[in-house]
Amino acid sequence: MRVSKLLSERGLCSRREADLFIERGWVFVDGQPVTELGTRALPTQTITLSKEARAAQLTQVTILLNKPVGYVSAQAEEGYKPAVTLIMSQSRFKGDRVPLKFSPAHLKGLAPAGRLDIDSTGLLVLTQDGRIAKQLIGEDSETEKEYLVRVQGKLSPQGLALLQHGLSLDDEPLKPAQVQWQNEDQLKFILREGKKRQIRRMCELVGLKVTGLKRIRIGNVRLHDLPTGQWRYLGKDERF
Repeated sequence: MRVSKLLSERGLCSRREADLFIERGWVFVDGQPVTELGTRALPTQTITLSKEARAAQLTQVTILLNKPVGYVSAQAEEGYKPAVTLIMSQSRFKGDRVPLKFSPAHLKGLAPAGRLDIDSTGLLVLTQDGRIAKQLIGEDSETEKEYLVRVQGKLSPQGLALLQHGLSLDDEPLKPAQVQWQNEDQLKFILREGKKRQIRRMCELVGLKVTGLKRIRIGNVRLHDLPTGQWRYLGKDERF
């Protein structure tokens, strides 16, 4: 198996980081440095990172943004700006407790770990750390995401049961979800997966129209009082 894949599976770094570390001679297999991309190793072999690689990981930042409507999560499209353009010193939350000065270097390699569509708001995670990205959006991720969803239409008890378990999208059955009414026109969803426009499509299948969608939690990290359009750093004491 490729050393980069083994590193990723063991949660030591992302594959992209692994390739960079290998090129720099910062990866060791059974104590011997690996310098060629594509090098393979057995799952039983010991793979470690150098102190330089671990130090580089310590400087990586993760940013929490309250994304407004009208911004896309990743690449610009159809005239819409990507959410990362909101990350600047002026829009940093004044209540941010992390004692870190904002630097343009924090934007390098910063990528969204999960999506929020153009019409949705709330918690968006942008990170330089491949380990966090894998935890949140990797194929085997089980991290919960919690949403408040305003809807129009009538929902039968059977429809609520279907939202919780029984629907399929893209010819694949969805994982069980926690769905309950918050008030007469708002539902709370807790999902463990993230298909494109999943909640909107789920609601359409049971006769509901989504008029507002806000993500308020990812794992153990909550949006709390972070204002719309502002951001803060993930604290050292916070874990998804």
